[in-house]
Amino acid sequence: MTSRLDERSALEVSSLLARSTPATARVLDAVLCGHALLIEEATALCAAEGDDLRALCATADSLRVQQVGDSVGYVVNRNINFTNVCVMKCKFCAFSRTRRSTEGYFLDRDEVMRRAQQAHDYGATEVCVQAGLPPDADRNLYVDLISTLKRAMPSLHIHAMSPEEVRYGAKLRGMPIIEFLKELKEAGLGSLPGTSAEILDDGVRKRLAGGRISTAEWMDVITSAHRIGLPTTATIMYGHIETDRQRVAHLDLLRSIQQDTGGFTEFVPLSFVHAEAPLHFNQMVPGVRPGPTRDEVTRLYALSRLVLGASFRNVQVSWVKEGLERSQEMLACGANDMGGTLMNESISTSAGAQHGQMMRPRTLRQVIREAGRVPVQRDTLYRTLRTFDLDGTSDPVEPLDEVQDVETTFGSYRLLTTAALLRAAT
Repeated sequence: MTSRLDERSALEVSSLLARSTPATARVLDAVLCGHALLIEEATALCAAEGDDLRALCATADSLRVQQVGDSVGYVVNRNINFTNVCVMKCKFCAFSRTRRSTEGYFLDRDEVMRRAQQAHDYGATEVCVQAGLPPDADRNLYVDLISTLKRAMPSLHIHAMSPEEVRYGAKLRGMPIIEFLKELKEAGLGSLPGTSAEILDDGVRKRLAGGRISTAEWMDVITSAHRIGLPTTATIMYGHIETDRQRVAHLDLLRSIQQDTGGFTEFVPLSFVHAEAPLHFNQMVPGVRPGPTRDEVTRLYALSRLVLGASFRNVQVSWVKEGLERSQEMLACGANDMGGTLMNESISTSAGAQHGQMMRPRTLRQVIREAGRVPVQRDTLYRTLRTFDLDGTSDPVEPLDEVQDVETTFGSYRLLTTAALLRAAT
């Protein structure tokens, strides 16, 4: 996709608004003038199609230019999902296994350290550590894991522990959430992924996974982290059983938290991948959809930029969920970040995502350049590490770009090596 909505003049945006319906034009024009989008207004925009949808995307892209400019970031990172054994039985999850499952695994500490060291050697500045909730876990599991990682590789940023894992870890330790977070921060935790959010509506959450962290508990973990100086990301998983209004209310809640704490670094829309999810193929919940439609994805990205506002600067594309072509298109609908290299990706791939488990930095830069934007390698906290030119002549040859066989180098998400295999049922 070589055209750039961010190059549209004010006249061109006005032309798109003029071709949209009066109600849509009125709302979008108000947003461009600084109006904070109301839930009812945003919900109405969830039906945008044709000229209305094109005007919505143009508005989102115009706001993106105002808020963050033409740079598009990426981070060199690695996922380490150290176990898929989990006490929960979430209906949307194709990753987790029971303790006695022959497909259950648990990476021992040496293997986690080896993967982190390998990531560092390939240029990673971050490791993202998330996993299932292993039964009968040692009460010191999480603190020990993070402190060991930080001592071994102090230069790596540790982005780890979803709010669900924080709640579980605090229960293991027998302490309040905020005290457990302080322990994790002292051990070397740098930031938290804002996953396990799905849709922040308890009615939806109960249908998806009874017993999972509640909306109030998720908010407690996130705001407690922000209060002690631990930034987090924010996510939504959509396209299953939620309504348009519930999606918008989710965005509105995130906006409210950000206005209070300023602790979110980014927002990442995550399409529901249905192919292997029990929720879909077992029809465990009536009315479940096979993920969002193409237009729903486009609308969600554009609405994210409109609803979240200027305080929520970064909207990240999930190439794992959407693929590179669609991810590039979303750069013209309000997004300004291409996410990470990952090296390993187990969770979405287990659910049936077909876009691989690693992305080379040069590929991400190529996609960004083809969209007419400026590639920037950033760190986890969105600090610029390197800005690249538009023609690529000054690009370095990086170790990760030279990887030929991803699964041989980093391991298949399905077939763990003997050294990596968890003896989960101890």
